[in-house]
Amino acid sequence: MYSRKKSALKFFILITTAAIWVSCSDQGGMGIFKKQSPHEAYGQKLKDAGLDRTAIGRKWLLRSTEILIAPLNITIPYKETGYFAADKPGGTALRFEAIRGKKLNISLEKKPVQNYNVYVDLFQLKENNTLKLVASADTSGQALEYEIKQAGKYVIRLQPELLQSGEYTLTVTAGPSLGFPVSETAKPRIGSFWGDNRDDNGRKHEGIDIFAPKGTPAVAAANGTVNNVTENTLGGKVVFFRPENADYTLYYAHLDEQLVQPGQTLLKGDTVGLVGNTGNARNTPSHLHFGIYTFGGTIDPLAFVDKTIKPPPAIIASTTRLNATIRTDNITNKLYDAPTEKGATLLNLPKHAVLNVDAAAGSFYKVQLPDGLTGYISSRAVTDANILRSITLKNGQPLLNAPDSLNAPRKKTLAAGNKVAVLGAYRNYYLVKDEGETGWILQ
Repeated sequence: MYSRKKSALKFFILITTAAIWVSCSDQGGMGIFKKQSPHEAYGQKLKDAGLDRTAIGRKWLLRSTEILIAPLNITIPYKETGYFAADKPGGTALRFEAIRGKKLNISLEKKPVQNYNVYVDLFQLKENNTLKLVASADTSGQALEYEIKQAGKYVIRLQPELLQSGEYTLTVTAGPSLGFPVSETAKPRIGSFWGDNRDDNGRKHEGIDIFAPKGTPAVAAANGTVNNVTENTLGGKVVFFRPENADYTLYYAHLDEQLVQPGQTLLKGDTVGLVGNTGNARNTPSHLHFGIYTFGGTIDPLAFVDKTIKPPPAIIASTTRLNATIRTDNITNKLYDAPTEKGATLLNLPKHAVLNVDAAAGSFYKVQLPDGLTGYISSRAVTDANILRSITLKNGQPLLNAPDSLNAPRKKTLAAGNKVAVLGAYRNYYLVKDEGETGWILQ
């Protein structure tokens, strides 16, 4: 049930590949050509100090790439409260889908606030399955904002500095990257969407229609420059506007009046024209047809201007169990790759399987198994790792630091006839407590 065979060669290839992924970032793997991210700068400090030649330093550097190999899956908006312990290299990676036009807001609250640094990096998963570093939070604690310019999968990595313990709350939301293109004073509403049928199904709508009273200001959705002011059969009086540093052009159509000139520079919120119903909209209520044109054609503008910012689900799972040892409580217990029962099942765990709580998200715990595998489990499927029963050892045996008799260090030797308290199990080992000391023994 627990069997997960991995060859050493495959693991080496994955780790090496992950290292290449990180080094091929926009910001430069070692900062030779471009400014280093805070995470990269810290890693370089460890190497400069010779800590990469120590066990603890190597573990931190290895952890930074390990967690990128198998990130867990989330959906935005998302919130988790977790804990990083100083006695082991911490870190987590979360993968999610993002839509072009949205602006991510990634915030991290820390306890304690001082002398506890957690590095936040955002990666884009490219088509060839490589990771490209696209943004990093600074160490001031300010939220990281990033405009999604390509739809697809992204990965957030959190990693604390060495030998630091603390709690954190990660919150990720997505909002519009542009301002709304019609003055809010008129209480505009979107009444027609991308892809709606037009001309008796002869064509599809290539934009959104924002309805507002005639004469309502249509405004610049960003700082930028007016490309063209013209008139055509479909759009009537139109304005083309290019936001700063954008690879697309905004299209304002059906205007009653155009109030800008080609080449004019506008600030976000400046008036472009007045809402009307010119062109083929002369028999419809006044509205702004708003579109976005790219080199590849038109794209759906809704994500760019949709004002709705959904809050993340509340954390229901008790955070008093953070960094605590727990165990499964049902006959069978599913470990998922996402904090939902719709996620993929990573493992089916038997009753009394031992887990460590890394974080809480919604009604789920993000947990780590004794062998390092992480996943999500329902908070209703676990209980505290209190004493199950006591057993008397028939033979003397070592009390191990981990459920691995070949590699785990010995904490002490338990004598035959010794009575120990059983807290849980994993594979063919018991987690036991003897005179206040916890460890693993063979069943």
